Amino acid sequence: MTTVVYTDGACSGNPGPGGWAWAISGGEYAAGAEGHTTNQRMEITAALEAVRAISGPLEVVSDSTYVVHCFRDRWHEGWKRRGWRNSQKQPVANRDLWEPFIELVLARGDVSFRWVKGHSGDPMNDVVDRLAVEAATTQRARLGGAPPTSLGPPDTFGTGESSQSEPEQSTAWVDDEQGTLF
Repeated sequence: MTTVVYTDGACSGNPGPGGWAWAISGGEYAAGAEGHTTNQRMEITAALEAVRAISGPLEVVSDSTYVVHCFRDRWHEGWKRRGWRNSQKQPVANRDLWEPFIELVLARGDVSFRWVKGHSGDPMNDVVDRLAVEAATTQRARLGGAPPTSLGPPDTFGTGESSQSEPEQSTAWVDDEQGTLF
């Protein structure tokens, strides 16, 4: 049976404080944060962390065409063939994330990718969006057994409403069931 995991990344400013999240409907979820990053890095990180954490056949659902096209359309093959240059002959951005991610996906051989339109009312895409925004805003991470159902208002990044100024880089895990920070 294939597990379906939703992933998303968020960033206040680009670059700025960011967050990422993944969640399985009715199952596990995780979110993390970085103090100075980009939305693309958070999108990649969300999917990478999901693939690292979840074993067995996996379908990654993302609103990032960047992530989905890399695998579905095999952009990574062209990048490698051109010496990690994109089709415009520029160095591939975020190579430090792409290389381990691509290696992991190819080694597993049981991961597929599907695109979902962001902010389109897909309930699980909304959940991971809010988890990623929360992580970016608070610079705190979460880890739990089932995605929370009450996460506050939808994404307000890009509206100038963020009160975060210049947070320190932080990554932490909070086990919601135990209240343990590790």
